[in-house]
Amino acid sequence: MNFTLKSRFNLLVILFCFPMILGSCKNSKKEPEAINYFSAADEIIQSIKIPTFLDNNFNIIDFGAVADGETNNTEAIKKAIDSCSDVGGGKVIIPSGNFLTGPIHLKSNVNLYVEEGAMVLFSTNKTDYLPVVHTSYEGQELMNYSPLIYAYKQKNIAITGKGVFNGQASNTNWWPWCGKETYGYLPNTPKQADDHNLPRLWEMSENNTPISERIFGDGHQLRPSFFEPFECENILLQGVTFTNAPFWVIHPIKSNYLRVDGITVKSHGPNNDGCDPEYSKNIHINNCVFDTGDDCIAIKSGRNNDGRVVNIPSENIVVENCDMKDGHGGVVMGSEISAGVRNVYVRNCKMDSPELERAIRIKTNTLRGGFVENVFVKNIMVGQVKEAVLKINTYYGTYANQEGHFIPSIKNIHLEDINVENGGKYGVLIKGRPENFVKNVTLTNVHIKGAKTPLSIENCEPIIFKNTTINGTKY
Repeated sequence: MNFTLKSRFNLLVILFCFPMILGSCKNSKKEPEAINYFSAADEIIQSIKIPTFLDNNFNIIDFGAVADGETNNTEAIKKAIDSCSDVGGGKVIIPSGNFLTGPIHLKSNVNLYVEEGAMVLFSTNKTDYLPVVHTSYEGQELMNYSPLIYAYKQKNIAITGKGVFNGQASNTNWWPWCGKETYGYLPNTPKQADDHNLPRLWEMSENNTPISERIFGDGHQLRPSFFEPFECENILLQGVTFTNAPFWVIHPIKSNYLRVDGITVKSHGPNNDGCDPEYSKNIHINNCVFDTGDDCIAIKSGRNNDGRVVNIPSENIVVENCDMKDGHGGVVMGSEISAGVRNVYVRNCKMDSPELERAIRIKTNTLRGGFVENVFVKNIMVGQVKEAVLKINTYYGTYANQEGHFIPSIKNIHLEDINVENGGKYGVLIKGRPENFVKNVTLTNVHIKGAKTPLSIENCEPIIFKNTTINGTKY
């Protein structure tokens, strides 16, 4: 009898309390807080310290430089840099005027300051870029013509000012070697695709030929990069303008802690990518203008066997407040990507030109392989693109057979707060591989107008759409 009364009492308590417990559970349940992925970007930026220099000034005029646009000032600039380095560093000044020079080789603790009104004209004499140096061409290391501005294994270096670097590449200098008549190539003249050039380098890469034996330069047709810090650390590039580049414009390779701030790249030659970090990390590209003949920014990590041997992913790269005009792509990952790319942050940029082909692009194939993961794009205004706002292509190829045994991995690609006025042929174009689908692509607050085909998707996990419209249709 007592047990029955207690049981009834407990039952009444449960029935009385259950609605309150349930209500309490409902009230305590909160929507998950939005993850601020860009807090990691802020940490990357803070980790990149601005180089500091001693208060020593070395004007190249004092070392015999002549601002007539005709006198070769290579030795005068070299003497100024050497003298600056010998006293522990400082500033080497190129004053207003037109200065012709061969390659400039920077040293640790030197700030090359190019005054407003200064024009640095690089020699059109190929022999000025010899002897060959340790460099890279399309993701494969070799001994080749010196980059126009080169730093090898240096620390705490800078190029600053408001002057102009003019590579003087044209349809009669450097560019014809690409092999396209558009850039001055004449039939039956040497080009980079000839057997003694790229095919020879590809074979050396596959055979693991030592870099010291991969000798090109004189008698070969592989163009030099414009500015290449190779295995450098703590680099500042600020304010200057680059134009008429032979090949890639800004090419940090195997370098760490780079700040690119307020520079302008206006160069429409073949392979004139604006900035190509390769095997590099902790990079901040801010407040720049890219008006290029190829990709505005292309993040890379080696080609094929070379990339897999080096095995240094490019990572921790922040791009913000930039203006992308002409170019094959605004921010691109690939195609030389065999060691992989991760942790790329793009925000507060404008991309707009009838000649801009894609806004965000990932390109690779099964010879390249590699991976791309953790790409975050936020607050981008796209006026016009030709082909697609987002393009992911795992079948990319510009040469012959591009099929191999290295299946790419692409995942965690997030676009947020993107507004597009004219989306071109496709809103989103993805071609993954059946062996390994593209994974975890999200579009949040993305609004695309004017795309002829809203979506073209192959071998990709379902895209997650949140408050996204294409041509006025909600997805």
